[in-house]
Amino acid sequence: MTAAENVCYTLINVPMDSEPPSEISLKNDLEKGDVKLKTEALKKVIIMILNGEKLPGLLMTIIRFVLPLQDHTIKKLLLVFWEIVPKTTPDGRLLQEMILVCDAYRKDLQHPNEFIRGSTLRFLCKLKEAELLEPLMPAIRACLEHRHSYVRRNAVLAIYTIYRQNFEHLIPDAPELIHDFLVNEKDASCKRNAFMMLIHADQDRALDYLSTCIDQVQTFGDILQLVIVELIYKVCHANPSERARFIRCIYNLLQSSSPAVKYEAAGTLVTLSSAPTAIKAAAQCYIDLIIKESDNNVKLIVLDRLIELKEHPSHERVLQDLVMDILRVLSTPDLEVRKKTLQLALDLVSSRNVEELVIVLKKEVIKTNNVTEHEDTDKYRQLLVRTLHSCSVRFPDMAANVIPVLMEFLSDNNEAAAADVLEFVREAIQRFDNLRPLIVEKMLEVFHAIKSVKIYRGALWILGEYCSTKEDIQSVMTEVRRSLGEIPIVESEIKKEAGELKPEEEVSVGPAQKLVTEMGTYATQSALSSSRPAKKEEDRPPLRGFLLDGDFFVAASLATTLTKIALRYVSLVQEKKKQNSFNAEAMLLMATILHLGKSSLPKKPITDDDVDRISLCLKVLSECSPLMNDIFNKECRQSLSHMLSAKLEEEKLSQKKESEKRNVTIQPDDPISFMQLTAKNEMSSKEDQFQLSLLAAMGNTQRKEAADPLASKLNKVTQLTGFSDPVYAEAYVHVNQYDIVLDVLVVNQTSDTLQNCTLELATLGDLKLVEKPSPLTLAPHDFANIKANVKVASTENGIIFGNVVYDVSGAASDRNCVVLSDIHIDIMDYIQPASCTDAEFRQMWAEFEWENKVTVNTNIIDLNEYLQHILKSTNMKCLTPEKALSGYCGFMAANLYARSIFGEDALANVSIEKPIHLGPEAPVTGHIRIRAKSQGMALSLGDKINLSQKKTSL
Repeated sequence: MTAAENVCYTLINVPMDSEPPSEISLKNDLEKGDVKLKTEALKKVIIMILNGEKLPGLLMTIIRFVLPLQDHTIKKLLLVFWEIVPKTTPDGRLLQEMILVCDAYRKDLQHPNEFIRGSTLRFLCKLKEAELLEPLMPAIRACLEHRHSYVRRNAVLAIYTIYRQNFEHLIPDAPELIHDFLVNEKDASCKRNAFMMLIHADQDRALDYLSTCIDQVQTFGDILQLVIVELIYKVCHANPSERARFIRCIYNLLQSSSPAVKYEAAGTLVTLSSAPTAIKAAAQCYIDLIIKESDNNVKLIVLDRLIELKEHPSHERVLQDLVMDILRVLSTPDLEVRKKTLQLALDLVSSRNVEELVIVLKKEVIKTNNVTEHEDTDKYRQLLVRTLHSCSVRFPDMAANVIPVLMEFLSDNNEAAAADVLEFVREAIQRFDNLRPLIVEKMLEVFHAIKSVKIYRGALWILGEYCSTKEDIQSVMTEVRRSLGEIPIVESEIKKEAGELKPEEEVSVGPAQKLVTEMGTYATQSALSSSRPAKKEEDRPPLRGFLLDGDFFVAASLATTLTKIALRYVSLVQEKKKQNSFNAEAMLLMATILHLGKSSLPKKPITDDDVDRISLCLKVLSECSPLMNDIFNKECRQSLSHMLSAKLEEEKLSQKKESEKRNVTIQPDDPISFMQLTAKNEMSSKEDQFQLSLLAAMGNTQRKEAADPLASKLNKVTQLTGFSDPVYAEAYVHVNQYDIVLDVLVVNQTSDTLQNCTLELATLGDLKLVEKPSPLTLAPHDFANIKANVKVASTENGIIFGNVVYDVSGAASDRNCVVLSDIHIDIMDYIQPASCTDAEFRQMWAEFEWENKVTVNTNIIDLNEYLQHILKSTNMKCLTPEKALSGYCGFMAANLYARSIFGEDALANVSIEKPIHLGPEAPVTGHIRIRAKSQGMALSLGDKINLSQKKTSL
């Protein structure tokens, strides 16, 4: 039986506050009470039967006093009652009383009210007794011709379930009957149910019907179209030779007005055909859905489908032609959707469409500049900058178009976007010699407008490193003088402080204004005005402002830049006078900055490191030795070149690994698989997608179990009580994404009947029990399964604890209680490896306030082995490249990163060493520092590392 055919039962939530009523009082209410009282009594009876009470004495009372009533609420409750009440004697024979019930339902099936007829037909879908159904068959058949569609569609469902439950003898001609009904039916929901039945009961008839109306499929309702898509998929899945017959129909359904039909049709088309036209049509359909659907979740799901299509090597070429259509999705304001779209476009970009892609991205970047600041605008701009950066690296011809647009963002208030632009510019100026004059020119244009000190430092470095002509060097010096203001700085600042009083005294006097207040009295406004002190901050040039704020690291960077350009100027200009003049100017600037740093004017004094750096630069300029010239002007650039080439190599390596994963290589001696000869369990690529999606929705995804037998389901079973306890309990902990399902097996080990056996649970940590499990009655040596749902709100170790309480039947003592062992919820079920850039890692490291320092205590003697062990046990990803970790030097430092399914970030820094003085067998020592936004995450991850540090020998 497939997941779709599992029987559905009515579920009722039971409030547990009140004591259960006695059978006598219920009997009295059902016999003598009014309709309201009978309704309440019937509800209590239903709850008691659900809790395991038998109540056989009430059956005849309900048949005599409740069944004849015409009240609709009572009729609905009776349907639930007859569904759950035991209908057979202990030896399996039908109770005599049920003949009376059967007669009542035959009358209800002929009732003039369509609601009563329809709901009775729905109830019949849940009956399992052929003796009860047999007398009702003529009435069910008659309902197929009822004037109301509600009755007709439920009649079809009833016939379907009766036929499917191996009761074909009751209605042997069901498929024929339903086929004739389908041909003449006009209502969409009735046609859908009838067609659904034919698919499962007699597929050939379903296909015959579809063949007769295949040209009218577009005119059908969307619910029927969905079932038709499912049928076509199943037929072609089982018999691929039928594809040609139905592929035209699927193409037509791509034009359906219903988004659900379009989505399913596109998915089916991809599985039926790998022809470029089919893939293009399906991809186009997906793109239209993403653009037209307003729900972001739908957009993300459909985007995932597009990404799946791209993974197939033969489909990628087709999708490359649709890059421009995919970029239309960028009109969505959601950042996650935009992120996935840009990544997809970047993966698909080729030399044929890169130019168009860059034009669109440039427009998007310009748009973000004009938009009123939204919280995600900055992040989106960053994404665009990175995408353009990647395009320019892969396609160097594009860099010349991109750079002028991006350089404008160096003066942006958002430091993160400006830093990305700067990183891109640095890489471009090093890689593309022909673009250097353009970049230097643009950099000089925007230099004075840069607002962030970090960006200012980077810009200074680039200008100092790559200005190679005399004119450019002069321009840099002019810009530096302009942004430093009047020098010497200390004297000019002191003068300004002293001179500020004069303008304040020279106050402008205008006529005094008389204003009338709300109360009618006069208020006089002073005519004296002064705006001098307020302008003091605004008038400061940028570099001067940074220095007076105490940021002298930029001064050290400036000193290096001045030294580089001065040394280069000396080699370019032959005149000694000009050389000395330029050197003297550079040294004057450094000296005045040193003087300022030592004075009391800045908010923070200069650090010793910065003093040393500026002094060193002064010394280099005064001596001008060839060695220093080489270090400043050649080796700096070489180290950047090495870094960029290492980065590029790493990117190429990861791309190679990715492409190797995707390319399905078939070895010469690989066996050829013939579909007709394939065993069912081998047809993994031919799994039924509808069945898989249904299982996924129900949380029954069949994960491929590891080869290790310890990784089976039994590993997740927790024993909750001892074997000698009166009640034995064990739980299987099933972790879904955001909730935990506890499947608790409770066994009565006594010879007594246990009444009101209740599982009471409580949670510690960020866990929440969704509902209290219902009480049970357990017969002697009987067992039952109780399910409890626990919601998880964040990533931290949680504990579920509780007890089983029960009453012993016939005993006068108080309630008995068995305390359960604690269930510990493992944090690893929620943590997934993730990656981020070094800059993002550093930023998060600085921002996160919770740190947990774990001392390494292990028996592992190899550094790399210890790192791999930690990665495996914490689900984290190592951000430090393999090249940096290779080789052996006695110590190792690595950055690790992971993200939880709740979007929480976890960072770790591993600093370990091998104590050589203790001999070769000495274990690894050191520390692991964990940082996270929440305390729970940092502590839980630390506990996990502590528990799993030592390698267990199996």
